Amino acid sequence: MAIKTAIIIIILTSVIYPQTEQDTTQSVQTSDTVFEMTKSPWGAVLRSAVIPGWGQFYNESYWKIPVIWGLLGYYISVWIDQNQLYDKYKELYSNSIESGITISLYKRNRDFYKDQRDRFAVYIGLAYFLTMVDAYVDAHLFDFDVSVDLLIGQPQLKIKFPIR
Repeated sequence: MAIKTAIIIIILTSVIYPQTEQDTTQSVQTSDTVFEMTKSPWGAVLRSAVIPGWGQFYNESYWKIPVIWGLLGYYISVWIDQNQLYDKYKELYSNSIESGITISLYKRNRDFYKDQRDRFAVYIGLAYFLTMVDAYVDAHLFDFDVSVDLLIGQPQLKIKFPIR
């Protein structure tokens, strides 16, 4: 008896309150346009590998170029200074050994400047690698758009996916 009552209620409500609007939430809109990236990520990496900062120039991130050159220039200049001091104390230590008087200060300074020189060589390598990573990521995000939707007045996130 309860099932018959439920069926009658469903039939009556569908007759009394029919849907007059079309359900728009289930309509699927397909687009025939294919998204193509404006910048090539691997092209940016190769440019940045040839000349640090060229990948950033390609991606139109001009403000990063002086930062990259300044950082690499600083690291290279410190590496050169540390290498000269290492060579100086290496020669002083070698001369002290040949004269028969070993001075441990020369050996300590030689080892210290060698470690510093090697540390800055690692910094140079990391900075060089990170410029290539930055160029790759920047090329991928070149077409990324966050703009204000004029209808609702709030930022709207528009993401485009390349089709392969």
